[in-house]
Amino acid sequence: MIFTEKPKKIRVMFTPFRDGLQSSFGGKVRLKDILPAMEFAAQKAGVRHFEFGGGARYQAPYFYVGENPFECMSKMREVVGSDVDLQILTRSVSGVTLTTQRLDALGAQAALMAKNGTTWDRNFDYMNDVDNLERTGRPIVDAGMHHQVCVALMGLPFKDETVHTADFYIDVIRQLLQRDVRIDSVCMKDASGTTDPKTIYDTAVGLKKILPPEVILWQHTHDTASMAVSCYMAGIAGGVDGVDLSVRPMASGTVQPDVRSMWHALKGTGFSLDIDHTQMDEIEGLLDEGLKDYDFNPVTTTADARVVNFPMPGGAIGPNVHMMKAAGILDRYSEVLEEFPVVVKAGGAWTSVTPGSQQYWLQAFNNVLLGRWEKMNDGYGKAVLGYFGRPPLSPDPDVVKVASEQLEMEPFDGDPLEAAPDSLGPAKAALQERGLPVTDENIFLVAAAIVPGKNIELNEGIRLLEKRPKIVLPLKEIEEAKAPAAATVPSASVAAPALSGPVTTTCVVEEGGKARTFRVTIQPPTGGGAHSVSAAAAQVPAAEGGTPVFSPFQGKVELVEIKVREGDVVSEGQVVAAVEAMKAKHDVKAPCAGKVLSINFAIGADVESGMPIMVIGG
Repeated sequence: MIFTEKPKKIRVMFTPFRDGLQSSFGGKVRLKDILPAMEFAAQKAGVRHFEFGGGARYQAPYFYVGENPFECMSKMREVVGSDVDLQILTRSVSGVTLTTQRLDALGAQAALMAKNGTTWDRNFDYMNDVDNLERTGRPIVDAGMHHQVCVALMGLPFKDETVHTADFYIDVIRQLLQRDVRIDSVCMKDASGTTDPKTIYDTAVGLKKILPPEVILWQHTHDTASMAVSCYMAGIAGGVDGVDLSVRPMASGTVQPDVRSMWHALKGTGFSLDIDHTQMDEIEGLLDEGLKDYDFNPVTTTADARVVNFPMPGGAIGPNVHMMKAAGILDRYSEVLEEFPVVVKAGGAWTSVTPGSQQYWLQAFNNVLLGRWEKMNDGYGKAVLGYFGRPPLSPDPDVVKVASEQLEMEPFDGDPLEAAPDSLGPAKAALQERGLPVTDENIFLVAAAIVPGKNIELNEGIRLLEKRPKIVLPLKEIEEAKAPAAATVPSASVAAPALSGPVTTTCVVEEGGKARTFRVTIQPPTGGGAHSVSAAAAQVPAAEGGTPVFSPFQGKVELVEIKVREGDVVSEGQVVAAVEAMKAKHDVKAPCAGKVLSINFAIGADVESGMPIMVIGG
């Protein structure tokens, strides 16, 4: 039991409006559904420190919700008032993106974040690369924000005494303190919640010994393995000054502990929180009301002790579960987890936090679906080759060789910021070509969504600004309307009734003498929910005597590339298209040789497993 004779207030950063949204829903939540709770928390409950942006809550608003993230941040600042600290999360050389950025892009990012209400910036490097942390910390300081630097923690899924130990973490900060960059606070950031309490305690004690007295020591973890409160207790005993907490319905599970749990655990210890636990019931009620239509997946709301062997952060479990469910492959979830220790050890034991967690996940995913190392994920491959910085351990040389061969890139030991491609220039050019306003915000919206090899027409920034965003909200399924046994087609003189809600029915399609039965849900185009079917799906033309080409996934995916044209002659096994699932591109191959008779969808369309992307004739 911890105890202090001298009472101490532990500072709290309130996380339901950023990490809570990311860990529960991948950040895919409309602003209007959370804003009343945030306003009450600031104006009535007296919360003075919120996490409100960065991470997935920079990308998700315009990738999936059709909202401008800078406008969201400004509205949040407006409702909480000017005297509240609002904090973002940034990813070192990746900033708020998943790819490496140049220093000028990170400078633009910092200036825009400060302009739109940010006062604190928590910056981490998933490699724990000190050079990266130093270089990417400077734009934060220059923008006038509080610079909180992280040492990224993780429990290893294999035995090693040299990295991810207290001494290893302390040395990262010791080296950084010797660099010429201002540090306002240090955070022990455990995104997967897999570090044991003893390592937490020893790290906190060691850091307090080397930190200047004015530098605050913070702690962040997730309750995925049900260890968060015990780890916070260990950190506080070791000298931690502040912790991250949330509130139901976005607390515990893959998120942070509830304020009330931590308040209760500290009773009688001499430690207390600087947040009023008695107001949590009201905030919870407002969140319950705002999120009543959202589908809370049990995988993200339930603790899972297996995470100690597959250090996957809560902020990545949520998005990946939702993406696997949408793609119809959630049944492979456990297999991907089992592959996790393999990719962690082979990669060099970088910390499982974005983008490193996504790199681990996608490589494990590829290994399970396609065979181990048969397809190198672009991010994972670049990471083992050194393009994101230096991992704690040397990557497996055989895997480095495979990555180099498949990606056609040489190993790299230079500065990732200098090797990163320009993103601001192409973003500005894309805006000018389309006659869109060329503002700092718009340039960065497009730049932050640029992915090498991805069609610019699918760029989420362009889509938002052209008012054609992709809307994917994790809403509950509305009870299916019962369709009649046999549908009667109305005569031309009788107007079909307007749909007032989703209608599910079945249809039979005959092609080449073969019948295929599909289950179809038609929803009026008003909600933008995850279960709507585009009008294009109802207009897929039939082609007699041809062989349909389908997506390799059982659920809904996006068509991101078409490599052939109608009339082209293709060979069996030829890559004719590509779809995006799990934030990665997957090839669609021709099932037979022949001529392309029809192409049924345009790039950017959502396709289901039963919808033929194209038809090939013999």
